[in-house]
Amino acid sequence: MLFAEIGSTTTVLTAFQLGGIGKPKIVAQAEHWTTINEGNVIIGIENALKKMQEKLGEELSWGKFAATSSAAGGLKMTVHGLVYDMTVRAAREAALGAGAVIKYITAGKMDEFHLRKIVSVQPKLILLAGGVDYGESETVIHNAKLLAKLELDVPIIYAGNVAAAEHVEEIFSSVGKKVYVTENVYPRIDYLNVEPTRSIIKEVFAEHIVKAPGMEKIKSMVNYHIVPTPAAVMTTTELIYENYGDCLTLDIGGATTDVDSVTDGTPEIQEMLTSPEPFAKRTVEGDLGLFVNAHNVIEMMGEENLRREFSDYDELLSRISPYPKFERDEYFISKLATFCIQQGIRRHAGSKKHLYTPTGRKTIAEGKDLTAIKSIFGTGGFLSRSRFAKDSLESVKHLAKLHPMELLPSEDVRFFRDKHYIFAAIGLIAGQIDRTLAQELLRFDIEEF
Repeated sequence: MLFAEIGSTTTVLTAFQLGGIGKPKIVAQAEHWTTINEGNVIIGIENALKKMQEKLGEELSWGKFAATSSAAGGLKMTVHGLVYDMTVRAAREAALGAGAVIKYITAGKMDEFHLRKIVSVQPKLILLAGGVDYGESETVIHNAKLLAKLELDVPIIYAGNVAAAEHVEEIFSSVGKKVYVTENVYPRIDYLNVEPTRSIIKEVFAEHIVKAPGMEKIKSMVNYHIVPTPAAVMTTTELIYENYGDCLTLDIGGATTDVDSVTDGTPEIQEMLTSPEPFAKRTVEGDLGLFVNAHNVIEMMGEENLRREFSDYDELLSRISPYPKFERDEYFISKLATFCIQQGIRRHAGSKKHLYTPTGRKTIAEGKDLTAIKSIFGTGGFLSRSRFAKDSLESVKHLAKLHPMELLPSEDVRFFRDKHYIFAAIGLIAGQIDRTLAQELLRFDIEEF
């Protein structure tokens, strides 16, 4: 099987031998810049294939071709619910687990101001939620009528109060808008139901990613559905959980830093939580990347701090690349990566807060509890391959002491890496081909630092 991971910065091509006698193995691997600027991502695949055949010294033939992609960037969407801490947050969890980037959120009744904001965002998808099942429905119907006025040709997902579903569907259908009606993301108090909505967002995302130049042709070449790379990595993280227990995956790319966690947290924190969190959660940090968003990372770190540490800062900045030629360049990138790791995990994690009540101080917890995480896995070009990946990952050990009110992993956490840079391939194989085969590849691929 030939597998292509088409990223925003690089395209990685891997040839697997999956059948026959013996365990599955990697035959060869090569990569090239993703050729979006050339107007055709297939050029990047063809160039990677040429490199691969040069390595092998022969022509390569394959039985199956598969691909994941994040080349078109995240799926821009807006989310609209009833109460922020309930339906809007549940809808947000569903979106972040499926490759979407949320650009605008509203809670409560919308008005013309909100519509203008939505138009300015130009989303590719709108998610409408609101109300527990058979609860308040006036707000979601009001919002549906407003959204129906939008002169945007984008699909709308309705994942709110089931009692209003038929009414909402009729509102959108009557004006010719494409609407998906699915299960409520927050059907009752303290219960999140994100998977049905997440599945639809994945479908829409899969349609969106083929809009990168050349992706339509790749769609006709592959033997399986093109899967969003973030969704494939989440599937791999769920697979890891079956072997390692509570775990977290960090995927640092050129444009984003994605964090996937699979854990219920500790019983102690569970008792403090004010609202439920999904068992498997993904967050995407669209401002934390090593190449496309390197300038954002440097701005947050403080350029002056980097200049003090690197006397050749200007030269290093001009050479920043996914393929550093010198060790010093790679070390400079590792500083940015360390910042992305720490910020990505801290944004993913929840926190404790003190409330003062008539009976005294009470501690509550909000957000995702990472305190039970025992294993952290790194993937992406830097974390899979850099000589500085271990140092960057190990900086996580000190976070809990530095930020004691945040629900972060403890210092006894272990670190592993996606040695062959195939987490996306493993996720696709697990979801579409053979889960047992994916487990075998995972065991072969994972390496402890």
